[in-house]
Amino acid sequence: MTRTALLLASPLLLAACQSPADPADRAPVFDGIAADETVYFTGNEPFWGGESGAGRLTYTTPENIEGSTFPVTRFAGNSGIGISGELDGQPFDMTVTRGNCSDTMSDTDYPFTATLRIGEEQRQGCAWTHRQPRTGLEQGQ
Repeated sequence: MTRTALLLASPLLLAACQSPADPADRAPVFDGIAADETVYFTGNEPFWGGESGAGRLTYTTPENIEGSTFPVTRFAGNSGIGISGELDGQPFDMTVTRGNCSDTMSDTDYPFTATLRIGEEQRQGCAWTHRQPRTGLEQGQ
């Protein structure tokens, strides 16, 4: 009897472990930045910035004003986008999420926050696109 009960319960237990079959039951994927948009980002203390679009990312610092350009993958998650690649042999992972952001060095406001991790170091910054621009004294791009 116990063996029969386990056999009958097995499909139910497996179904409970699987993700929902109906896409409507899944969390929505972030669509606040279109796949064809270039994302610009900046941060300070230490100063860093750059842009990412079309499968490439250019990362700049005061020591490397022209920047380092490398291939990246980009994906939309539940609350933002992730951009990942490798910079100088270190993992480079950045998340861009909706939220008011200020760089604390100017009167500029940004529509997105950027969290960057290079190797074991984490940095905080701001981001924008042409369709969702930064506003304030340092407008542009």
